[in-house]
Amino acid sequence: MSNATPFNPTNMPIGVLTAALQELTPRELRDPDPDLAIEEWLAFAADLGADEIELSAALHPSLGNIPEEAMLDPVANTLDLREPFNSARAERVSAAVAETGVKIADIAYFDDLLHEDRAIREEKHEFMIKVMDTAVLLGVSAVCGFVGRDQSKTLEENLGEFEESFIPLLQAAKDRGLQYRVEQCPMPGWNSNDNFFNNIGYVPAMWIALHQIAERHGVGDQFRIHYDPSHSILMGQDTRSMFQYLKDEGYPFLIAGMHVKGQVIDSKGISGWGYGGQTVGRGDWVDGKVSENPADLVNAWAVQTSIAEHELPGTARHDPLAYLQNRTVDWLDHQLAARELLEADFSTMPLIVEHEYPDARIQDKDLLKPILEGSIAFTRHIDEAAAAMYSLQNEVMPAQGIAVQGVGREAYRS
Repeated sequence: MSNATPFNPTNMPIGVLTAALQELTPRELRDPDPDLAIEEWLAFAADLGADEIELSAALHPSLGNIPEEAMLDPVANTLDLREPFNSARAERVSAAVAETGVKIADIAYFDDLLHEDRAIREEKHEFMIKVMDTAVLLGVSAVCGFVGRDQSKTLEENLGEFEESFIPLLQAAKDRGLQYRVEQCPMPGWNSNDNFFNNIGYVPAMWIALHQIAERHGVGDQFRIHYDPSHSILMGQDTRSMFQYLKDEGYPFLIAGMHVKGQVIDSKGISGWGYGGQTVGRGDWVDGKVSENPADLVNAWAVQTSIAEHELPGTARHDPLAYLQNRTVDWLDHQLAARELLEADFSTMPLIVEHEYPDARIQDKDLLKPILEGSIAFTRHIDEAAAAMYSLQNEVMPAQGIAVQGVGREAYRS
């Protein structure tokens, strides 16, 4: 009798964040007919070969507290919630989902939900509740966003802010049967101060600390992470070691979604500024104080752009030495490490391409389409290769007593 275990790789669904092209539907068309933007993005995603979209929500430019001139990119409000998202709107979007075959993985609203101004914080919380209600109407199981940071307090004090102010959001998610997935970007250029870490859910040790607070309040199952390796590279970390840390600490279940976005470290920039990034002379301060010109405030992002540049998967050169030095993402090992170290259903965990490579941030559908198409195809094939390797090395060969060759990349070692 044969002891063969079937070769049965598990591939992840591949998606794209709709902020990859904010102006797919021109504002003069989407403002009066907001759900047109979602319909057109679902159709575009189907053309790109994506299985899912991560639907980007944001306060409309007329309602936000950050001037447009101070932003790196146009406001990505593919989901427009100036008017309530009701059952009629949900039926229209659901029809487009059915027609295109492209699912909505989650709804993403990336904002500072611990803003030090309590009135602004409340506005952002109210908007997140609207996002959650939209997710329920669309049958989507999760929302995605940041935690944020109260800039008037230390990180230690922000744990208290999280307990007081963020736990109610997790309770709201629980009441609606949703997960809240935290993306770990430290958001170093979010403001003109010297804080590099402006989103307190930025590293595994903090994820665990926040999850423990959530558990004490009965909402631990709602708190999950939407992992993005670009932020790990920015902070000198590597994916395998981070996943190993979660496993060692008993939290391999925390990651429930992934962004596929890389980071290419600028060695010269690191030599000048270190991993803390550019701290002075950026252009967001004028005459010893924060500039009153909103256009100058975008220069705060030099704290990050001076030492690194975002990568759209597949567009950066294959650089094994950079992988070993944690200076860019080793995508194959990234996908292998996830399967080897995390606890997740990889057949449903979304793998979302997020596009922030500056030179290719093109607001022209025809020009951007082949770029995104290629990146999505690259991501799919890398994931399929990792799934094949995992099935062979962890299922098929062990069942027949065949050893796996070599050593491979090791956690905590670079």
